[in-house]
Amino acid sequence: MVVPSLPDPEKLRAVREAIPALSAGIYLNTGSVGPLPAETAAAMADMAAYERDVGRAHDDYFHEALARMAEARAGVAAVLGTDVGAVGLTHSTTDGMNAATLLPDWRRGGRAVTTAHEHAGAAGPLYALRDRFGVELVFVDAGDDGDDERTVAAFDAAITTDTLLVTLSHVLWTTGAVMPVARIAALAHARGALVVVDGAQAAGAMPVRFDELGADLYAVSAQKWLLGPEGMGALVVDPAAIERLTPALGGWYSFERVDSTGEAVWWDDGRRFEASGYHRPSVVGMARSIGWLSMYVGLDFVYRRGLSMAATAAARLAAVPGVRVLTPPDRMATLVTFRIAGWPAEAALDELGARIFAIARTIPAIDAIRISVGFFTSEDELDRVVDAVALLASSTPETLPPRRTLAMLGES
Repeated sequence: MVVPSLPDPEKLRAVREAIPALSAGIYLNTGSVGPLPAETAAAMADMAAYERDVGRAHDDYFHEALARMAEARAGVAAVLGTDVGAVGLTHSTTDGMNAATLLPDWRRGGRAVTTAHEHAGAAGPLYALRDRFGVELVFVDAGDDGDDERTVAAFDAAITTDTLLVTLSHVLWTTGAVMPVARIAALAHARGALVVVDGAQAAGAMPVRFDELGADLYAVSAQKWLLGPEGMGALVVDPAAIERLTPALGGWYSFERVDSTGEAVWWDDGRRFEASGYHRPSVVGMARSIGWLSMYVGLDFVYRRGLSMAATAAARLAAVPGVRVLTPPDRMATLVTFRIAGWPAEAALDELGARIFAIARTIPAIDAIRISVGFFTSEDELDRVVDAVALLASSTPETLPPRRTLAMLGES
């Protein structure tokens, strides 16, 4: 059992036993979807069984579901160091980014500034605004190299008094670089722009204090570094800005009730941005995973070990001849992106998967491999990854020694 007081080596063993998927391979793709703790899977299965056997229509069950939603909000608030009233549940980071992007009144156009490295979940609604309202999109090509001064200068030049929205990732999903969000937010606010941050690769991977970032809204995923189920996320909203964040363009924003005059009374907290139709077992799973990380594993261990292992991975890979690490070492979280000379990323990843059962992904736009190094990654796994990458780097796809295979007697 995982308990906070365990020494690090014992805690790592307990954590790995509590996450069954870690035995299926070297799990290096939490940046897409993390492994479910067994405790989370069991809680979700119990809820699904209750719905099957007892049903979902009883009023008591409805109120129980509301309590579990409140638990999930509280978990997100604890991870991001903010008030629970700032949190609204969504179905994904993309849901949160869509909702936040619609907040300014775009009917007269305007300017939106973002980076050239944004995920489709953040860029998609911006392109929709451009096509529908003629919004000017400005893509800042900065941030990936870890040069904060260059990044801030580029945003300073791009953000004008016509800018209504600045959208950026806290951690770039491409190179894994950590962006100087607070400094960019200060520039944006000085010129009257709303600041929306995609926190999918930061929440649960590194310490985040929402109240210190200066962002107006911050979207997160449940299924990545929070180790929760898919189909859940959250949008965290600056409480000081909540009253001016009623959407101008409609959408699925939620209100608390209709008053006696027939007017909508908006929620006065993050629930204003909640949708409906939540899968209740997934709500329970999100709350349970965050609670497990916070109360049993301990966020200090999660951050300390995860960041340390990722930095070690980046340094060791960078020392391999023929390997170029794209993640800036002094501005990184837990994503490590790299290229192997002479190898297309997809071919290299196929070899790593077949040789050491590495579960990772490529970033096609930059033809690179991205690994997600978690607090649960072992030193032995890291050794195997580096050794396998070194083998590939010392060869080409044409000269690589064939993989060892096991001959099965009696088979033709």
